[in-house]
Amino acid sequence: METNNAASNNIAGKVVVITGASSGLGEATARYLSARGALVALGARRIDRIQSLADELVRGGGKAIAVATDVTRHEEVKALVDTAVQTFGRVDVMINNAGLMPHSPLERLKIDDWNQTIDVNIKGVLYGIAAALPYMKQQKSGHIINVSSVAGRSVRPGSAVYAATKSAVLMLSEGLRQEVKPYDIRTTVISPGAVATDLPHSVTEPDIAGHIQKFYEQYAIPSESFARAVAFAISQPPDVDVNEILFRPTRQEG
Repeated sequence: METNNAASNNIAGKVVVITGASSGLGEATARYLSARGALVALGARRIDRIQSLADELVRGGGKAIAVATDVTRHEEVKALVDTAVQTFGRVDVMINNAGLMPHSPLERLKIDDWNQTIDVNIKGVLYGIAAALPYMKQQKSGHIINVSSVAGRSVRPGSAVYAATKSAVLMLSEGLRQEVKPYDIRTTVISPGAVATDLPHSVTEPDIAGHIQKFYEQYAIPSESFARAVAFAISQPPDVDVNEILFRPTRQEG
């Protein structure tokens, strides 16, 4: 287990809960933080994937657990955080990472896609906050990290619902930041551009999916770029609250 990183002093020993941990940003972040001494609780629907990852991290000298979690179900998100606290004694960081990106023009009336996107991207974040906040209030410490997107600031044809959900995450995060000051809880919202994840695979319209896949193949940067942003925010001294990180591939225009 890697412990000689400069950020280790503020990451090692912290209990970190990650939703959407079965691939992409969540998986990369779990690996990155575990290598620096964090204790990680992994949540995702694909229990085989997160259990395999947890086993791998433990074999590497880390501490990790996996809990099957559908973020659209409040009780499952609560069970994820409760299990982390029961196992490791506390929760220091909650990373609300699970997300979907089923782009389509509004005129196609993909109502099921709209509902799922709202349920995962907005309600999933709220359920993560609801699960972690009572523990963090009691501890008088903690860090909630929500994942938005550059799309939360810039909408394009076909991305209206996705962009709206990611804009909502920005507002939720800012409202949360203001409300948790009495409890010394930190908040960060991270807005990535094109980063290599499974997000393009959540597009249900074949013509849109092909376009997005080509865009990602051309521009996407490794998911570890997100993990480094998370580590930067976490590793700051307790009196430093990094509220927002917006980053893109250097070559990405929008």
